[in-house]
Amino acid sequence: MRVYDVDLTSRLLLGTAQYPSPAILTEAIRVSGCEVITVSLRRETADGSGAGFWDTLSETGARILPNTAGCHSGQEAVTTAHMAREVFGTNWIKLEVIGHGDSLQPDVFGLVEAARILCAEGFAVFPYTTDDLVVGDKLLAAGCEVLMPWGAPIGSGQGLRNPDALRSMRAHFPDTPLIVDAGIGRPSDACQAMELGVDAVLLNTAVAKAGNPVTMARAMADAINAGRAGWDAGPMERRDMAVPSTPVLGLAGLT
Repeated sequence: MRVYDVDLTSRLLLGTAQYPSPAILTEAIRVSGCEVITVSLRRETADGSGAGFWDTLSETGARILPNTAGCHSGQEAVTTAHMAREVFGTNWIKLEVIGHGDSLQPDVFGLVEAARILCAEGFAVFPYTTDDLVVGDKLLAAGCEVLMPWGAPIGSGQGLRNPDALRSMRAHFPDTPLIVDAGIGRPSDACQAMELGVDAVLLNTAVAKAGNPVTMARAMADAINAGRAGWDAGPMERRDMAVPSTPVLGLAGLT
């Protein structure tokens, strides 16, 4: 997978919040094989008290994708992105502009405007968005080179609420990397997303809050690989009627 001129071999991106311990976090990253991890600026503080967490992340060797989690306006997200670039030393940013407090649904109007500003300033923007085609078009016009549609509300574990919408996004944006972000709860959800032709999956809670996060991280990686292989293989079309798999030619005739 190629995003913003960077080649990645893993199609799993992991969040770093809510893990039972730093040791479990680093082991989950290792067994999953993921190469990109997201982190909120709020895990780092101006007085340096977040240095231990930063050291833990640095030791994994994964690329850091800071996010603007918790921002409820475009301007707040832009300011947070500027701070994240200084703290983490990267122009990559996962752009979140939350518009609804309960569902954490993106404010797509603030999102597009913030993306336009940040792309013009040289950021590589990964926008957390809905599965709306018009919003996707506007984000690409703003300068984004990847789209991150939600599967379901953040942390809900509901899986893919609208697979048809994701299927439409794949058809409408055939050359744009699509990363399903939010809502994945089980390996089967991740596999289903990949079978729809998306390029990658970003998840956090499903691994961090699992009974055994390390085992779940490995399961998610395996599911994503299986789903991608299924998409690449060209799955058969669904049919309304049964079609015999055994040929009828040559069957014995009974009289």
